[in-house]
Amino acid sequence: MDTVRTPKEQQLIISASPHIRSDESTGRIMWTVSAALLPATIMAAYYFGPYAIFLIALTVVSAVGFEYLYQRGMNKEVTVTDGSAVLTGLLLGLNLPPTVPFYIPLVGSAVAVVLTKQLFGGLGFNVFNPALIGRAFLLISFPKLMTIYAEPTAQFVSMDAKTAATPLGILKLDGIGKLMEVYGDQMTMYSQLLIGNCAGSIGETSAIAILIGGLFLMFRGYISWHIPVSFLGSAAVLAWIFGGKGFFTGDPILHLLSGGLMLGAFFMATDYVTSPSVKKGQLVFGVGCGFLTMLIRLKGGYPEGVMFAILIMNCFTPIIDRSFKSEVFGAVKVKKEAAKQ
Repeated sequence: MDTVRTPKEQQLIISASPHIRSDESTGRIMWTVSAALLPATIMAAYYFGPYAIFLIALTVVSAVGFEYLYQRGMNKEVTVTDGSAVLTGLLLGLNLPPTVPFYIPLVGSAVAVVLTKQLFGGLGFNVFNPALIGRAFLLISFPKLMTIYAEPTAQFVSMDAKTAATPLGILKLDGIGKLMEVYGDQMTMYSQLLIGNCAGSIGETSAIAILIGGLFLMFRGYISWHIPVSFLGSAAVLAWIFGGKGFFTGDPILHLLSGGLMLGAFFMATDYVTSPSVKKGQLVFGVGCGFLTMLIRLKGGYPEGVMFAILIMNCFTPIIDRSFKSEVFGAVKVKKEAAKQ
């Protein structure tokens, strides 16, 4: 017996990206990604204390508040319950040094949510990753505050923070020899970087915590392996080839575990809106991010390059998608039939 389809079932719904072929709602995806950042947030609390958690909470609350105020002020539908503002605030908070004053999260959230997301039309229309644009604005506007990092204390009750250089900062200024003096030996350095016992941004130091969250998202199907693997793989290869005094003498493990590489590869480069939707394009996107990251780390003035690499590749996302777009079903057949005539 034939089933009669109602007009509602026959509707063609046209909407902005992300175009995800899944029964999952946008809100559920956003909240799940935020939950995947919980291990990194817990490690941030353990190493950097209550003030770091205060900064994260302030960034999240201000991001949600700015989105609500903008949408109400512009007479738009209020969509703060979809979790996108929470995720933006959480990512921005995890990318801040644990020593910044309270107004830094407020400024960063305003730039991320209002300027980068809402003024472009809201979720799905932004060209750049909002959290990274917010961090980039803060780094340019407050360079001193955004480059002062705290030494991890591993004591939640501790309120005193001693400033310390990040592993990449030491590597850039003083070389690998000084880094070995700090950690004692190579294996100790790897283990401390893996668990996050090093200076850095609030949520980027613990590679294992980020890896747990990233693998959870891959297991659930929220992200694919294409961008993280190509991003990390290309960065590791380039670090091995060009990261030492001679060719093939670099330390890829050091670069993989240091800075924001893990956080960027799993949680920011994979942003549905600002990354390619085609699998082959995602591989190109990831390789481009890895190449630019290592170019900046090894040859640029900044010790870190993940933020700039992802933002630069965001510019190429539309071109990459068009270059690797799937052929229209039936197009080849039509062309062949036209050629015969």
